[in-house]
Amino acid sequence: MKKAVAVFLICGLVLFFFSQSQALNKVSKSENRISKNESASLQKADTNQWRQLFNGKDLTGWKHVGPGSQYVEEGYIKSRGGMGLLYWTGEKFGNCTIRVVFRMRDTNSNAGVFIRIPIEPYEEWMPVFYGYEVQIDNQPELSGENDYHYTGMLYSLTKPLAKTGKPGPQWNTMEITLDGPRTIVFLNGVKVTDFKEGDPVPARIFDFEPYHGPRPDFGFIGVQNHGEKDVVFFKEVSVKPLSKKSK
Repeated sequence: MKKAVAVFLICGLVLFFFSQSQALNKVSKSENRISKNESASLQKADTNQWRQLFNGKDLTGWKHVGPGSQYVEEGYIKSRGGMGLLYWTGEKFGNCTIRVVFRMRDTNSNAGVFIRIPIEPYEEWMPVFYGYEVQIDNQPELSGENDYHYTGMLYSLTKPLAKTGKPGPQWNTMEITLDGPRTIVFLNGVKVTDFKEGDPVPARIFDFEPYHGPRPDFGFIGVQNHGEKDVVFFKEVSVKPLSKKSK
């Protein structure tokens, strides 16, 4: 009788621990599923977030080439002299949207946002000739240039779909989307440029215009200081990867 009771108790304990083990396994698997779902959710959230390249305090991650200089004051990137380029050193960018918030110090100024620079720039003219400049200049006629040199254009290559540049000291928001070989620019919420590699472009007029030819899908980016009299302040430079739906 005692042996039968002992066997019964042992069997009961085995069943108990087995059932607890199974329950723990189910909980563990459930927690793993939740963890994976949370991770996927966070990754999705990160994809929808803007990553700030300019921290508002200093030029960490940036490097300047060419004459003049750029510095941070009052939370803005400001410049002295030129012509030079401040570029982001950490990586090349493609399949993303770049958001730049800027304003002209005076009613009108000249500067640019450079994209698709094929290699790390070593002097100021290399990005001009071999990258694309998204122009900042609301009155190109003042320097003998035409609409192909207006704010939001791929400098000398595209003509404005709309003219939505705001004069200084108002702030402008430019969003530049790099979608493979396609470049789309929105200026203050309105599409002003939509260009794809291979689209027809006008002949070069000035020797300071970019050389024609394809640009890479991924390249370095930067902001220009154009000259002592052309001063543009930048308060945001941020990037966000394209979602699959954007393609």
